[in-house]
Amino acid sequence: MPKFLDSHSLKGVDPKVLKELQKSPKDEFGVTHLNIMYNEDEDKCYCLLEAPNKESVEKHHSKNGYTCDDILEVGTTADPSY
Repeated sequence: MPKFLDSHSLKGVDPKVLKELQKSPKDEFGVTHLNIMYNEDEDKCYCLLEAPNKESVEKHHSKNGYTCDDILEVGTTADPSY
């Protein structure tokens, strides 16, 4: 499954909420959170996701009121398929 890294505003979301989101099952768009990185001072959130395609990532965030600044398909050294 392709992996994507996106960035968007944190919108004041509490880190505890992010930790719970991290545990969420695959959604209706086929998106699964692998890791969420954030900086509250800079109001930035970065999500590492598994998703079928970029459009799925956009729909996943849009459903929750977020617009991504960037969405990049990425490889990771932790994934043996790369």
